[in-house]
Amino acid sequence: MVKTAAILFGVVFLLIGILGFVPSITKDEMLLGIFHVNLLHNVVHLASGAIALLCGMAGFGASRTYFRIFGIVYALVAVLGFYYGDQPLLGLIANNTADVWLHVVIAVVSLYLGFGASGDTTATV
Repeated sequence: MVKTAAILFGVVFLLIGILGFVPSITKDEMLLGIFHVNLLHNVVHLASGAIALLCGMAGFGASRTYFRIFGIVYALVAVLGFYYGDQPLLGLIANNTADVWLHVVIAVVSLYLGFGASGDTTATV
């Protein structure tokens, strides 16, 4: 489950990162008219997706580690988002309320997958 989820996260984040550069989908730096994005935000999505995909292909252990780290990082990003409100995070990464709540959901799901979900860690002989 964790390995498959990492691959799914990878594909989704890569897709979102790419869509952030498509003018007809991202008007006035608003992805789908909801999420505030900018160049750096899109690059973060692309990097997150590439790492998730690589970890998912590497196996259960790498996927679980990815979700542990990713969940903690996105929880911190969500906290920063609440602090900054609709201002760019650290003055660099586009942010709005919809982004913040999405980051909360991503953090919760990632932390569950990293620390709570069971997985098949037994090797077959």
